[in-house]
Amino acid sequence: MPIPGVLPLLAGVFTRHRQVTMSRRHFIQCVALISSIAMMMLSFPVLAGAQELDPVVVVNDLQERTFRFFWETANRDNGLIPDRYPTGGASSIAAVGFGLTTYPIGVERGYITREQARERTLVTLRFLHGAPQGPEAHGTAGYKGFFYHFLDMGTGHRVMQSELSTVDTAILLAGALFCQSYFDGVHADEVEIRSLVEKIYRRVDWRWAQAKPPAITLGWSPEDGFLKYDWRGYNEAMLVYLLALGSPTFPVEPDAWTEWTSTYDQHWGKLFGQEFLRFPPLFGHQYPHIWTDFRGIRDAYMQRRGIDYFENSRRAVYAQQAYAVANPRRCRDYGATIFGLTASDGPADVELSDNGLTFYTYTARGIDATGTHDDCTVAPTAVVASIAFAPELVIPATVEMRRLYGKHIYAKYGFLDAFNRTFTFNIKLRHGHVIRDFGWVADDYLGIDQGPIFAMIENHRSALVWRVMRKNAYLRRGLERAGFSGGWLAEPGD
Repeated sequence: MPIPGVLPLLAGVFTRHRQVTMSRRHFIQCVALISSIAMMMLSFPVLAGAQELDPVVVVNDLQERTFRFFWETANRDNGLIPDRYPTGGASSIAAVGFGLTTYPIGVERGYITREQARERTLVTLRFLHGAPQGPEAHGTAGYKGFFYHFLDMGTGHRVMQSELSTVDTAILLAGALFCQSYFDGVHADEVEIRSLVEKIYRRVDWRWAQAKPPAITLGWSPEDGFLKYDWRGYNEAMLVYLLALGSPTFPVEPDAWTEWTSTYDQHWGKLFGQEFLRFPPLFGHQYPHIWTDFRGIRDAYMQRRGIDYFENSRRAVYAQQAYAVANPRRCRDYGATIFGLTASDGPADVELSDNGLTFYTYTARGIDATGTHDDCTVAPTAVVASIAFAPELVIPATVEMRRLYGKHIYAKYGFLDAFNRTFTFNIKLRHGHVIRDFGWVADDYLGIDQGPIFAMIENHRSALVWRVMRKNAYLRRGLERAGFSGGWLAEPGD
């Protein structure tokens, strides 16, 4: 029976029962209870056992649940977001950037008020601005304006000897700049938000991070100095270069972008029917697009190739689907609606499968011709965060994953981080657990995977983040200094 038909049926039963035994007060209480149950069943169709799911309901429900991850798991005293939940542990500075991105969207969706969003944003920014910076190995949150990858959830100080991360800092800054452009009112809190973001962004010394100019380093640590490698394309660090080029205080020169794109030709080619600039995990095709509308704008390299970065990411999604259909690793259930490889949790670091599969815990999974980087672990974020690129593929896949596997992989904050239907082995695991007749399922939600899900659903629905960030003078400047032109960049900036 369709869910909407349940309410009249139950109401009829209680009406007849009332004629025999119920007082008016008890009757009213029962009707209220019926209404509550019916609304709950409408909100959670899979849990209610529905076979046909409304795609709009599925996507809307997922977006709201994912928002609740950031709103409810944050430390309310400092705004820090956990790297993973419910396992707990450290905060990921990138997850904080995603959290800052969620609050304005939450206002527009009616999940929270503007006042609530301002308050949480201010708590976060005040903490970040006041957190100690310095070259010491302990007792600081960052150095030269950059932040360490992982911070203690309480103190906000560096933990696990993590590196000073340029890309994770860039994600944090992107979320902060989004808040700066969104909170554009005269209210004192909004004025303070804009001022704090300005100070946090201006103190980042991008030139210091050019250990081997013109490239930008991956990071630095007090123990070992600059990390061995620099950022060169193509991957998620496009955001690093755009924000470094747009800096009002320590900008890098445009030759940094030339250096970034110097390795592109090594990654351009045809794979599973798509010709595109390749990066095996999908997160590299998603992260820069969360805050930047690449539709119709091109740098010199993409001008030569005749596409933009948005189209490039769309092709990456199509290639991943075609890979799953081809299924070179013979993974269980792979197909047109079950796919999605990216960096995520996984079952174990062990070789156990009959078909030569080596499984991994956390790693960056992706596609190539042979499946070298695939251990049959599917991450819902890989698919859902691609919704703006290829909704015609992503929405059916999202609905199907929830319909088929919802009782195992869909819970309080939406999709758990990953699952693996091929891994059915009963061994001791670091993360997740094996469900009989299903396979391995992650125990945690990861902030850096929840963030892209939430923000890219909104870009698909309303382009909110893109529209707001078009107004940000720093992002525009970074794009223009990187050589981007056309599209919305041809229009006058604010």
